[in-house]
Amino acid sequence: MSEIDVEPVEEIDDAAVPAGVDAPEYVLYGGKGGVGKTTMAAATALASARDDTPTLVVSTDPAHSLSDTLETSIPAEPAQIRDDDPLYAAEIDPDEALEEGPFAGDGENPMGGMLGGLGEAMGGGGPMGGDGPASGNPTSDDGEGMVDPLGGSMPGADEAAAVRLLLEYMDDPRFERVVVDTAPTGHTLRLLELPEVMDSMLGRVVTLRQRLSGMMDSVTGMFGDDEEGQEMDVEDLRELRERVEVLRDVLQNPSRTDFRVVIVPEELSVRESERLLDRLADFGVPVGTVVVNRVMQELTDVADVEADWFVSPDLEHCEFCQRRWSVQRDALGRSQDIFRGHDVRRVPLFADEVRGEKLLRVVAACIED
Repeated sequence: MSEIDVEPVEEIDDAAVPAGVDAPEYVLYGGKGGVGKTTMAAATALASARDDTPTLVVSTDPAHSLSDTLETSIPAEPAQIRDDDPLYAAEIDPDEALEEGPFAGDGENPMGGMLGGLGEAMGGGGPMGGDGPASGNPTSDDGEGMVDPLGGSMPGADEAAAVRLLLEYMDDPRFERVVVDTAPTGHTLRLLELPEVMDSMLGRVVTLRQRLSGMMDSVTGMFGDDEEGQEMDVEDLRELRERVEVLRDVLQNPSRTDFRVVIVPEELSVRESERLLDRLADFGVPVGTVVVNRVMQELTDVADVEADWFVSPDLEHCEFCQRRWSVQRDALGRSQDIFRGHDVRRVPLFADEVRGEKLLRVVAACIED
């Protein structure tokens, strides 16, 4: 077997690398696992910070691959990681992120801490006071309490943590742009229905308090130990409702948020992204950009970058490469109609693992120019 001569990446034309990005203040990368969301987020953040735009890149991926991609240690709290650019980064443990803040819970249900005992008080079922299965709202395993105020399964901790962090960092004056790896997807965005649900919930809480005000302490204890504590619970719910409504307005505003879907050119990935686009559309969240990663094409076909070191697949002599390219072309052909109306960017398949600033700058040239 002959060895493949791969030249190291030594130099990249600086003029071909974006200085700044044409994107709103929030850029969220979503898609199934393993398609390259972390790579895209890191590349976008690097390009964004190059024109002195204070930029935060956040990863809620439990694997913590952002540190590997940027080849630097990244803390759990936002910190500047470069001396010459205002680039900030944070790798968040999603379970720890959900132990405090507006979605604090028991680690299994990020809504649990917010709702407290309201599920039992309102009939043991859903937020409208139903009785669980009969009302279409699931209960907990022991038949008591609310598992999900909106019905259905709750999101994974990483996606729920992304929502929590957006709520936290959107008001942080240090950052003019926030790039999120592992963005909230369809089932997580069901949380955006919360304001309407909570309007009804709060009304029922007040009514129940009035009815129970004269009953014995063991019953009123469902709402807390004293009147001051009861009022604080309601105020917490009102505050959360307002913050979620602000988040919803941001996510549904394409001038403020670009939700970017990352796929690889394979049939299963295209189908998954189609379902994701449909779910996002149901919640009024526009997808501005679709990034097709690991395409078996020349770098010069997808970006205005000349690079002698780039190793392309041998589509003329390599049977394996030819068959893989045929699979990719079929998937790309199917994706044309699905992604019509979106800004579709392609990133080539690199012979090297995409790590470090040099290759990330090339990726940025593919998706940000």
